[in-house]
This record gives sequence, C-alpha cells and structure tokens, in this order.
Amino acid sequence: MNDQMELCNAVEKAAQRPEGAAAVASIYNALQQAIDAQKPVCLVSGRCCRFEEFGHRLYVTTLELAAFVRPVRLQTPSLQPWDGSGCPFQRNKLCTVHAFRPFGCRIFFCDATATAWQNQQYELFHRRLKDLHVQLDVPYFYVEWREALAALGWGKMTR
Repeated sequence: MNDQMELCNAVEKAAQRPEGAAAVASIYNALQQAIDAQKPVCLVSGRCCRFEEFGHRLYVTTLELAAFVRPVRLQTPSLQPWDGSGCPFQRNKLCTVHAFRPFGCRIFFCDATATAWQNQQYELFHRRLKDLHVQLDVPYFYVEWREALAALGWGKMTR
C-alpha cells in the first residue's frame, strides 16, 4: 500500500470519529484566542492563499484533513479547474472554506509584524495537533495541502 492510499485510508477512518473533529476544533479555538491576543492585521487581500507569491507551502495533518473533509464534502463536492498554484478553494480573493480551513491557514498572516509570534505559536499548536494523533491513535501524516487534496480526490495539480 503506498503512502497516498495510507493517507486516504487514515483520513477516511478518522473522519468517521466525531471526537477527532471536536478535539481539532478545540485546538483551533485555543489558537484563535492566541491570535486574537496578537491582533494581526488582515486586509482580506487573498495574498496568503497564493503560496508561490510568499514562497511558502501549507502542510496539514491527518486529523486536520479528517476534520476538513466531512463538512467540506457536503458544501463543495468538487473543485473547479485549477492550475495547481495557490489554493484551489480561493475565489475572488476569498476563502470558500474559511470556517473549515486548516491550522496553517489560520496561523499565517501577510502582516509583517506577525512573524515574530507566528513561529512560536505554530510550534506550540502543531505539537498539540501531533499529540492528538497519539491520544486518538490516528496515524500521523504531515502532507503538503495541495498534494493531500489531490490524493483525496479534489482535483489534480497540473504543473
């Protein structure tokens, strides 16, 4: 069984466990409180979703994908054609899955003043997500966002 199949199986199995989604939501809520305390500026420009522009990649864990797939499949059964750059869920500078977006999307801000605290918060909350995999006995995968989406059947990268 290859890594993509293992990832898909782990995500599908974890997506059936409501306690996993609830635990991820709890971590996201705590993260939001930490972000609110920092008061980063968001201009809703959509630049943060254009990964190549910032030279960064977004990674997700198994449980994040599991918490994402269930509600998003109900809302967005398939992606529109996509060239593989940026995020396939961005439309007209807005995130169409904002309520369900993964941890990396939540912590990243284009605001240059945010970088001082982002790395520390990333390490702290990523550790919580990683520990959650152990607590719930869910295989831990840490996969690039767009590769994970393609593996789960949401479009293919064309470049």
